[in-house]
Amino acid sequence: MEQIYVRHVELLGFEKREVPTQHYVYLLMVKWSDLSEKLIYRTYPEIHTLHKSLKEMFPIESGQIEKKDRIIPKLPAPRWVDSEKSTVTRQSTLSDYCHSLINLPPHISRCKQLTIFFKVRPEDENPSALNILKRNKASAEKGLAQGNVAEISGPIILDTYRVIADFTKTSKHEINLHIDDQVEIVEKNPNGWWFCQCESRRGWVPASYLEPLDKPEEDEEGEPDYEGELYVTVNAYKAEQDDEISLELGETIEVIHKLLDGWWVIRKGEDTGHFPSMYLQKSGKKETNGPGRINLQGQKPPPRRSTIRNAKSIHNRSRRRLSQDVYRRNSRRYLEQKGNRRDAKLATKSPLRERKNQDNIPWVSGSSSEGEAKREAPTIPPRPSAELILERCTDITRKKVSIHKSGSGANKPGQKDFT
Repeated sequence: MEQIYVRHVELLGFEKREVPTQHYVYLLMVKWSDLSEKLIYRTYPEIHTLHKSLKEMFPIESGQIEKKDRIIPKLPAPRWVDSEKSTVTRQSTLSDYCHSLINLPPHISRCKQLTIFFKVRPEDENPSALNILKRNKASAEKGLAQGNVAEISGPIILDTYRVIADFTKTSKHEINLHIDDQVEIVEKNPNGWWFCQCESRRGWVPASYLEPLDKPEEDEEGEPDYEGELYVTVNAYKAEQDDEISLELGETIEVIHKLLDGWWVIRKGEDTGHFPSMYLQKSGKKETNGPGRINLQGQKPPPRRSTIRNAKSIHNRSRRRLSQDVYRRNSRRYLEQKGNRRDAKLATKSPLRERKNQDNIPWVSGSSSEGEAKREAPTIPPRPSAELILERCTDITRKKVSIHKSGSGANKPGQKDFT
């Protein structure tokens, strides 16, 4: 039986979906080799995932070996937040991509990966059934367990957080929030500013104003690492609280604890303190903004939790924060233990290896006292006296020596000299 393959793909438009979160899907009319036509719905991230898979499967045709050999069309990466405007502008690009993809050589256009992607899924036949699902995570997981949307790679279920206090935006990129509002987290930036959506509003919010609904602790926030990572300051900061530290531009420090609110604990010498991570960049990397936002100019670090007034948490017990005294004490103990391990390793060096190194020291000529100390000339033992020799001789030898001494002192012909 001849394999059925895709012979044409036509982009008809897009739709806005609200479940489980707001997103957009493209309507694609797929025409197959058996003359059947099927309507499917795919998100842009799904299509881009297919694109990346094809590049991995066909490295030559994707130009990874030689750029001149590339025949697989290019496709821009998806944005981390979709808007209606970006969805509209991408239609022409996506239409051209699908047309070029289907017209590639058969070993690509008819490969198994591409055929499976364009096949009809259960949710394609009944897209309205998605609206029956609730927005909460529990019902979404139930749908996955039943296999209703098991093959969907998106949309992603976003984490829901609660606002602990009123927040007033300070720039057009932020949004106003009120206590008890629930927001969905689109991106958790290491600098402490999180991109959230609250109903139809989207913008940046300080992580210090948010708390998770299900648990008071953040699993993503790891334990301190007293080994430390080298970072360089890209902006000066003057401490405003006792547990913070002041640094100038261009100073090299060690980060020992990365906190989600964007205020990392750093170590400089024996001193530790909180410092805004948006003013740091990893040592050795050519970056201008470090882990901060796109543009540091005019942007301030997010407010710390300790500065928020009238904060109300729904959790009876929040995560206990370490004091700077604890950080300094643990850091000092770790560095001492590290030094002791290094000294112990040097002390256990093989004596034979040390002797070998000493033997390989070159001879230093001249009157240098250092060279003489490294290698001294061998000492010639003194010649024993005649009395000592006579004491250790046998009687026969002693008698011959006595006869020799009683002579005239000159050897007679044929007489041996025993001296």
